[in-house]
Amino acid sequence: MENEMKEFESGTVMSLVELAHLGDGQVAYIKEMTSDEAEEMFPSIEGIPVGINLFALHGADGTPLALTDSRSAALAHAIEDDLEVASLH
Repeated sequence: MENEMKEFESGTVMSLVELAHLGDGQVAYIKEMTSDEAEEMFPSIEGIPVGINLFALHGADGTPLALTDSRSAALAHAIEDDLEVASLH
């Protein structure tokens, strides 16, 4: 599967590995989650309050980068790391 290629309308060919790393270190997204979801994603963080919503900053490949209690704090973290935040729908 690693060697599979995808051809786009422009004729450009990109491997699945290249596609998976598209935006690495440059693009991130913010995801709102429950405290239960946060505990699963960030098992090393202890004492997460129960029943609140949190905001996780993820790298383009889905790697969790930071967990905060507000969207603005997650955005500030992305800006500090020179990451472009993509909007997900």
